[in-house]
Amino acid sequence: MINFLLIVLILGGLIVYLFLVLNRKPVAQSASSGKRMKEDRSRFDFDYLLQYIKTTINEFVNSSLLDMGLSGEEYTRRQSVVAELRSAMKNATNGDIQEKIYLKQYIYDLLDRNYGLDEENINFIIPFEDPELLSDQDKFDILLHLYKKKYGFRGLAEMIGKYGLDQPKRVIEDQTVDSYIITGEEIRRIYHQEARGRLEFTDKLSIIVQRIYSRYKGLGVIDEIRDMAIDGVSGGISGIPTTMQIIEDEVELMQGMRQAQHPGYQSVWIFYRGKSIHLSFLSFGSDIELKRICQNIYKYDNPGQLTESNGFKVNEMKDGSRVVVVRPPFAESWAFFVRKFDLPNMNLEKLVSTQSGENAELPREMIKFLMKGAQVTAFTGPQGSGKTSLVMAAVKYIYATLTLRIQEMTFELHLRRLYPERNSLGFRETDNISGQAGLDLQKKTDGSVNILGEVATDPVAAWMIQMSQVASLFTIFTHHATTVRELVWSLRNSLLKTGVFQNERIAEEQVANAVKWDIHMRKENDGRRYIERITEITPVTYESEILEGETFSKGDSVENKLDALIDLQREAYRRSSGRVWTARNIIEYRNGEYVAVAPISTTKIEHMKFNMTAEDRLAFEAFLTRHWGEAHE
Repeated sequence: MINFLLIVLILGGLIVYLFLVLNRKPVAQSASSGKRMKEDRSRFDFDYLLQYIKTTINEFVNSSLLDMGLSGEEYTRRQSVVAELRSAMKNATNGDIQEKIYLKQYIYDLLDRNYGLDEENINFIIPFEDPELLSDQDKFDILLHLYKKKYGFRGLAEMIGKYGLDQPKRVIEDQTVDSYIITGEEIRRIYHQEARGRLEFTDKLSIIVQRIYSRYKGLGVIDEIRDMAIDGVSGGISGIPTTMQIIEDEVELMQGMRQAQHPGYQSVWIFYRGKSIHLSFLSFGSDIELKRICQNIYKYDNPGQLTESNGFKVNEMKDGSRVVVVRPPFAESWAFFVRKFDLPNMNLEKLVSTQSGENAELPREMIKFLMKGAQVTAFTGPQGSGKTSLVMAAVKYIYATLTLRIQEMTFELHLRRLYPERNSLGFRETDNISGQAGLDLQKKTDGSVNILGEVATDPVAAWMIQMSQVASLFTIFTHHATTVRELVWSLRNSLLKTGVFQNERIAEEQVANAVKWDIHMRKENDGRRYIERITEITPVTYESEILEGETFSKGDSVENKLDALIDLQREAYRRSSGRVWTARNIIEYRNGEYVAVAPISTTKIEHMKFNMTAEDRLAFEAFLTRHWGEAHE
């Protein structure tokens, strides 16, 4: 009996033990499985993914090929891939679209082949299937990808045009003023209409690759925007800079809490058809990210370091875009400005079209004949009015037999790209070579036509006047003057400041004799750009028989001599104080139409014909008769 009880107890203990062990095992497995799931989910965190790409690429480009025991052919192939990848990593940020595409494709292949992404776990990175969890930036990136897929680099322009996103809105400052702004609410509405449920796996992966690239080697949130067919993009030019967030009392504390919604790094602006538009839904995320972009965006062709002592840098990017970067203490915050030029559409027919005004053929033909007639011409107007673009288009009508020499602060005319078969060479200012020195050198380079990207300094203005008179056939240049008077006086003052002339009147005469025409551009608040006027500048000459030596003769009476003396004094006064030039508008923009106003002077007509071919003389004569009739005779 005792033995039986012992056996029962032992069996019972074994049963209890087995029960506990069996029940404890699933608990351990569940904990282990949960841990693995958590670790697996963390693999799809964006920062983890970004670090994986950085580490993988760095290991690939920095690994020693000699230690791998590769065959000769494999070694050469691997070496070529490494060289291409290094080149892409170095140049993609500089506006080189091909290098950017190569690097993005390499990242795409890494994720597609090696990371184990599928239709389900790709949504862990960005919640594509749950619009409620998508940020405004996510939705914008998705929309931009879809529009780029359909329209190429015109994608952003197509989206803006389709939904009228460039119209003024009353959003800022308690909805009391108009401004150009694209809000998050608009992006959410467009996303709901166009993008829900339209993404395939490849689309999702491409969006993720672009996001990784923009943080790794790209330009952050503006990376894809910069490539679009727009006029430019800027950052760091609105909001409250960190240096301004100084609070002295409780009232300022409360104000600062409200203002903190608009930090300086939440400042992405685009320049589109003459309008500066704020993308208020986009943010750089931090001052550090904005600073990173500013420090990288200007680096093409090694222009030197941006330091506290120099404060700014002006350079170009690989695709010809002009970039300006500023930093504290010169500026109140880090900021950049990228100005783009639509080179394929840089022609008069598109720049001066019927959209800008009726009878647009009139100013277009006039510009063509000014170039063929070798006229010293100023293209004036405010910033962003289209002066540089018009110069680029006008150069097409300069005879190809003439050599072109260009002087700029930074290369932005890109005439070699537009007209690669012409004799053309551009110069720019550097830290050691001034614009004045560059213009002086041009006189020794067999130049027929001098083109100045911008007359912005006194020495350059003075040299421009001198060169237009003696060192070249003619000169064209841009200037920020708003009227003909401001143009002439500004150039006159430059001659006086540089000591070329001491007499104000003589300096003004030199300007009037040098500059023949002013083509003035205008930009309206709604972004419309057009030629406001084409003005002829004519020197005034006084011819008087009083000064010919026959004023006083022995037979004259005293009264006649006194009258002649008075006339002589009047003439002397008029010569010393009278106006030495006149200006009259030949073509004006009136009520949406280009109108021929005053006829061109006979002297100008003869000078223009002298520089034209026989065929163009006939065409010019027909042009004058068609628009001014017999008035030009």
